[in-house]
Amino acid sequence: MRSLQKGDEKLINAWAFYDWANSVYSLVIATAIFPIYYDSVTGENGGRVQFLGTDFNNSTLLSYSLSFSFLIVALLSPILSGIADYTGNKKKFLKFFCYLGSLSVISLFFFRGQDTLWIGILGTVLASIGFWGSIVFYNSYLPEIAYPEQHDRVSAKGFMFGYLGSLLLLGFSLLLVMKPDLFGITDSSLPARISFLAVGIWWMGFAQVTFYYLPNNVFHKKPEKDYIFKGLKELKIVFKNVLQQIALKQFLIAFFLYSIGVQTVILLAGLFGKKELGIDTSKLIIIILIINVVAIFGAFLFSRISEKIGNINTLKVTIIIWCGICIAAYLLDAKSDSIDLQFYALGGTIGMVLGAIQTLSRSTYSKLLPDTEDHATYFSFFDVTEKIAIVFGTFIFGFVGAITDSMRNSFLILALFFLLGFIVLAMMKKEEK
Repeated sequence: MRSLQKGDEKLINAWAFYDWANSVYSLVIATAIFPIYYDSVTGENGGRVQFLGTDFNNSTLLSYSLSFSFLIVALLSPILSGIADYTGNKKKFLKFFCYLGSLSVISLFFFRGQDTLWIGILGTVLASIGFWGSIVFYNSYLPEIAYPEQHDRVSAKGFMFGYLGSLLLLGFSLLLVMKPDLFGITDSSLPARISFLAVGIWWMGFAQVTFYYLPNNVFHKKPEKDYIFKGLKELKIVFKNVLQQIALKQFLIAFFLYSIGVQTVILLAGLFGKKELGIDTSKLIIIILIINVVAIFGAFLFSRISEKIGNINTLKVTIIIWCGICIAAYLLDAKSDSIDLQFYALGGTIGMVLGAIQTLSRSTYSKLLPDTEDHATYFSFFDVTEKIAIVFGTFIFGFVGAITDSMRNSFLILALFFLLGFIVLAMMKKEEK
């Protein structure tokens, strides 16, 4: 196979295709089917479950489990990315985390209730580590497969591929869950578990396209034997460089603050809709379909808007909308006759800014990077910032929900973090001037 050059459309499409492969995890496992299924099989006894000899509220246990997985990724990814940059073999790390995540998702097929809760929690943790660990190395390819002027559109293309692919598989899962009789299924837990199996196979299978075309060791590095020590040294150098670059540092601070809100809403919105608002499972899945359909247009639209008013200003617009989303979620009344329509509207709004803020965050960070060969290491700081934000956000969401006995109050706290992120971005704009 001939080597594809940087900026080549075929190489860009192959890179973006990993979004097509892995986004089914984000949608089906992290957002839609699994949280709803988890609540349904652990909802007896008022939602109280026993895990590791301790009594938990089921939603709090899931929130804490996700927090733990993100903490592991935050600790591992800088070290592994330093080694990957030094040795030039980041494709191997991408493959490892992809296979860890996809196989862990497949294991969720065997999670059927309290007796197998350990499978559900362990599978959730390892799948999350696999997904987010692979994203570090995937994102770090962006400066190597596309030129800076292409980054906004290429980043948007990845997310658009991801939303399209995940919509297809979610549509299949929706059909399974809502019409199990069409497939001759009588076991109520089987439709969701089949969808978990399908996600793992889809993720692993379609990732092969990306693995085939993506280059490895772009800078032709020849590592010495003590590559672990050298990799850690590489990490230390990059960390010092990040601290010295004011714009990059300010953006990471803003990204941390608003990611607390974005990622927590993505991960726990389904659980909020089912448990707090009493939204029917089938309607929740339809809402999530709406979010992802609208997100395709949102990613495209805001990537074009950024070309007119700049990345930072466009991000500020999306953050204002996210603040409104959190306040609206707090005000939702489960007793309202139009609660379904209100939640549909909220989901559509989330979709419009979800693809936008994810696309622009990745491309903005990529544009702020200095001329370097340490892309994986630099992107590990981007990833660690997001993971720590998720650890913080999911913990706060679960903690506030536990002490107030309402997930609704957690949304007001998230709105505050969006506001703080906006303020830091506004200061960054002044600094750029």
